[in-house]
Amino acid sequence: MDRRALLKAAGAAALIGAMGSAVPKPDAVLPRAAAQPWHDLFAQWVPEIFATVPDAPAHTEAIVIGSGFGAAVSALRLAQAGVATTVLERGSRWPTDPWREIFTGDDLPDGRGFWHATSFTGVTKVPMHFAEFGGVLDCTSFPGIDVWRGAAVGGGSVVFTGAMIAPERRLFDHVFGGVVDYGELERVYYPRVRAMLRLDPMPDDIYHSAPFAHSRAWDDQVRQAGYRPIRNDSIFNWDVLRGELSGATRPSATVGRSNLGNSNGAKFDLNQNYLREAQDSGKAKIYPGHRVDTIAQEPGGRFVVTVTRLHPTGLALGTRTLTCDKLFLGAGSVGTSELLVRARATGTLPDLNEHIGEGWGTNGDVVLARGASAVAGNGQGVPSASRVFDESGATPLTLENWYIPGIPFETGALASLGMVLDSTRARFSYDPASNGVGLTWPQRAQNAAADAARAVDRRIAERAGALAEYGALGYDANALFTAHPLGGAVLGKATDSYGRVHGHKGLYVMDGAAIPGSTATVNPSLTITALAERNIETVIREGH
Repeated sequence: MDRRALLKAAGAAALIGAMGSAVPKPDAVLPRAAAQPWHDLFAQWVPEIFATVPDAPAHTEAIVIGSGFGAAVSALRLAQAGVATTVLERGSRWPTDPWREIFTGDDLPDGRGFWHATSFTGVTKVPMHFAEFGGVLDCTSFPGIDVWRGAAVGGGSVVFTGAMIAPERRLFDHVFGGVVDYGELERVYYPRVRAMLRLDPMPDDIYHSAPFAHSRAWDDQVRQAGYRPIRNDSIFNWDVLRGELSGATRPSATVGRSNLGNSNGAKFDLNQNYLREAQDSGKAKIYPGHRVDTIAQEPGGRFVVTVTRLHPTGLALGTRTLTCDKLFLGAGSVGTSELLVRARATGTLPDLNEHIGEGWGTNGDVVLARGASAVAGNGQGVPSASRVFDESGATPLTLENWYIPGIPFETGALASLGMVLDSTRARFSYDPASNGVGLTWPQRAQNAAADAARAVDRRIAERAGALAEYGALGYDANALFTAHPLGGAVLGKATDSYGRVHGHKGLYVMDGAAIPGSTATVNPSLTITALAERNIETVIREGH
């Protein structure tokens, strides 16, 4: 065995051994009664989320369901237009603090991390067990796919990795089919969002710091393979990261914290911009712990929203019925689709058309890892510095520099998030027996996306002389998950081209449900936000 082969074998053995030692025993699963001590600790650590939340008003001119990107835009622009607005969010409103551990981490998570779950197996296939609680990440399992989505005031902005990128025009037009004018987004709405969220690439001093050695190694490898790394715009506050590096704040984004929140506010999430400005206007109020169960429209046109009040522990505090004149859906692709599909099936919104629930996709998400080209510490800085684009195969795709969530030690691996331009779409359906809404994601679709992304990643590894074969461990492309669910109430089909739902005047879709399954090989958050800016501006200007 030559030196390189020996290093490959040693790297594989080290990763297997390290991961195996991290797997909790089956008896680590906590019974429900054992959760109370953890809840008591959470109340000490983060008392803000246990504060009493006032009742939402019985009637408001506008209700916005959800508080993620599309919902936050809607709330702010409605408030600025003088519209009294109620924002309903099922999750808690989490604070930030430079020194307290507000959020838990991926490596040894507790219940603060996950929405009413007791276990989680992420991209590393390492199962973790914890007490049930109303944490910030909802991992919803459907046949064939796990869907990661935010469950907090701020929605996905609290739990995403911060990359906000515009797709290429030709690929955008391929996906949207002319329903949305890319030029309008490029001229007006992408710049508006970039300014509002202070998006910019990683500065050189951060890029050259120790936690981002993996970013530099990743870029070196793709250059050796003939690619040109493209810098990513990010939502992270670089001054907070500088504070982490200098010791002025508790480390978070420089030590692998992101998927379950950044305690020190390193991410410039929606609580620090759109939602704050909406609330400061005096016209919009945000109500955490309000889970919307059903939506309906009365014959006179007024909308009826049934809400369950939730304690952070999951205890139901009661059910209320609220009404509004206009209803804006921003609960994310899954949440918005669930509400609409159930409403059509049960007759509470009887005039919804046949396209409700259609067009759902995963944005072609694939998780990958390849070996580094040298034995060195790579760090666990979270913000993604760069990406490469490839269309040498059957379908265009992007690989994006990523950290490895859930492993707090060096593995010798360089991770990527792949986003493949796949055309597979699923449809939500209603189950009357359970009153549930679900979908099935075909294995062939995930396999095709994984094969395409893996081929590019392996080509990079071979050309760059990677030391370890992580594909042999099943780490690369092993996770049947998406962090970018899109579709279910698609523009131009379930709605008009501005999110106005066909059949029910005054009802709007303002989130990722409106996007046809893909944002054309890039992260969706920038396009979701820009479309929401475009659509709400038209709705307000035209009065409907």
